[in-house]
Amino acid sequence: MSLDAPPVFRTKQELVYQQLRAAILACDLPPNQRLVIEDLARRYHVSSIPVREALQLLQSEGLVVMTPHVGATVAPLSRDSVLDVFTVLEGLQAVAGRLAATTADAAVRGDLDTLVQAMDAAVQDARYDEWADLNTRFHATIGSLPGLALLTQANAQALDRWDRVRRYYYQGVLVPRVAQAQQDHRDVMAALNAGDASRVELLLRRHYQSALGSYLRYLDDNREGQGG
Repeated sequence: MSLDAPPVFRTKQELVYQQLRAAILACDLPPNQRLVIEDLARRYHVSSIPVREALQLLQSEGLVVMTPHVGATVAPLSRDSVLDVFTVLEGLQAVAGRLAATTADAAVRGDLDTLVQAMDAAVQDARYDEWADLNTRFHATIGSLPGLALLTQANAQALDRWDRVRRYYYQGVLVPRVAQAQQDHRDVMAALNAGDASRVELLLRRHYQSALGSYLRYLDDNREGQGG
């Protein structure tokens, strides 16, 4: 089978759900965009039933807002939603990092070191999209290292939300803070290599608190809270 083969969906609902979810997270469907069921049904060549079911699933994830007598819209990226993402990530990453510092073997730490080096190269060449993707892999790896299924799942879901935030505020926030964020990653990696669990936890908390501060300052300076 070709590596470029399109994904196979088990049901029409899954097809619509996965396609819409990907478009929302990538900001191809921007915040507050109306989602008209009939239009989506035509786009995906399905009836309205799987579209409604997919929208209900996305509503349960907080990615879609369903308003009676109005319809569905893509969830906004409000100040509270940004606060939510970084607060949750801070807690999850701090716990995962503390556990990882005492459980990660040399091979895993080597893989993380390789990621950090690739991120350094991306920053040097101003390949910020690549850096952001590597950043997600770095933090997803930390989240999975303790081997706890619920922690891994929650961390992955929170990183999905961060991916949407970083894409929307790409020029306003992500690019200006890449250098500082990358220094944070180097510091975390040094603490992981030293097996210093307390320092890893502290550094990850500071990392996410600093990121949150940057986003909130940007939102405060662009008062509508939706600039990007």
